[in-house]
Amino acid sequence: MFGQAMGLVKRWIATAAAAALVWAGIAMPVAAQQGQGQTLALLRDAETENAIRSMATPLWRAAGLQPDAVRILLVNDPSLNAFVGGGQNLFIHAGLLMRAENAGQLLGVIAHETGHMAGGHLARLPDAYHNALMVSLLGLLAGAGAAVASHGGGGMGALAGAGDLGAREFMAFARGVENSADHAGLTFLDRTHMSAKGMLDFMEILEKQEFLSATSQDPYLRTHPLTSERIDNVRNWVAHSPYSDVPPPAEDRILFDRIRAKLVAFLQPPTTVLARYKEKDTSVVARYARAIAYYRFPDLKRALPLIDGLIAEHGDDPYFFELKGQMLFENGRVAEAVEPYRRAVALLPDSALIKISFAQVELEANDPKLVKPAIATLEDARRSESDNVLLWRMLAVGYGRDGDIGMATVALSEIALLEHRNRDARDQAKRAQQLLPVGSRGYLTAQDIETASLHAIRDEKK
Repeated sequence: MFGQAMGLVKRWIATAAAAALVWAGIAMPVAAQQGQGQTLALLRDAETENAIRSMATPLWRAAGLQPDAVRILLVNDPSLNAFVGGGQNLFIHAGLLMRAENAGQLLGVIAHETGHMAGGHLARLPDAYHNALMVSLLGLLAGAGAAVASHGGGGMGALAGAGDLGAREFMAFARGVENSADHAGLTFLDRTHMSAKGMLDFMEILEKQEFLSATSQDPYLRTHPLTSERIDNVRNWVAHSPYSDVPPPAEDRILFDRIRAKLVAFLQPPTTVLARYKEKDTSVVARYARAIAYYRFPDLKRALPLIDGLIAEHGDDPYFFELKGQMLFENGRVAEAVEPYRRAVALLPDSALIKISFAQVELEANDPKLVKPAIATLEDARRSESDNVLLWRMLAVGYGRDGDIGMATVALSEIALLEHRNRDARDQAKRAQQLLPVGSRGYLTAQDIETASLHAIRDEKK
């Protein structure tokens, strides 16, 4: 009977841990998923990331955060969700951007998540999780003893109650930090003279889902416990804030409409996009969306005139040139794609993502004169995108075509390390050291990669 009781204890501990990690998904999804051998599917788009950063920067400054220290990660998932993780990493699902009705709702979500970052809630999560497990464990051990004494009678009720104690302990912490993040976010909105109506509207959308089954609810509702107290607090704030009738900044509204249309155009069926952004709509946003939809069919005879028209009207917009280059490149017109990408980089020289795409086009053009410029562009982009696998793949190709096998091998070792192929990383780093001059930049980088891979290999054995 004692063995059976302890088995129940272990199962209750596992249940309590699982319940805790459901909420912990707000703050530590990457660590949790990587620990299970999984990774989030991320989207990379310079325009979307830059637009969100522009909209959020006033809120981050109001919170006392360094905007450059916050990393924006777009999750390729149609569900409605956003969370912070790993310190100041802001994860936003594509579904949230596509389903938000206006810029104010997105700003409300960002304000709330900024409250989590500014409040250090991620740092407090392990202690809350530990405390909840201890409450469950102590109760479960007492229940197990009772189960043994009563030969499995009344002690079983104690076991069940002990698990509930831990869950209640953790959910109390969850509700507390959600209320705290709300209040902080509302404060940041007021400091920037922005309305909190968007946050309230978003909560009311979530409130309608409370009666759905857990599997039908959006993950934002499951990972951000919604209570009537939270909604009442936000509603009261809106009623008394002097900024409640202030619309989002005009620039933010334009940015939001563009990135929402862009995501819809890339992620939804082209027929759906064309039905939403009809031919009679001649706005910039609608033409942008239709250009993407036609290119995805693919129908360049319709797509190119649309993007060319936008470029003619807005010749200083780097993202229109980027899209034209992408259209041409992905339809095999590589040589023609070089110039649009060159213009995009010239207009937005700080965008590492556009530089990576430009360098890829230069290398695919099979023009020996473009190999060294492509390498230089990639090395420049590496300063801010050192964990970008595509960048390192392009560098491996570029250095290989330039005859620099040592640096190409360094790039291959970087790829292996980023993909957690630690033994491959070690072997490639050793080979690179044999090919490169001792003390050169590439040689020292290879040494660092070998050391990092050896540490990772040792950690695998523990």
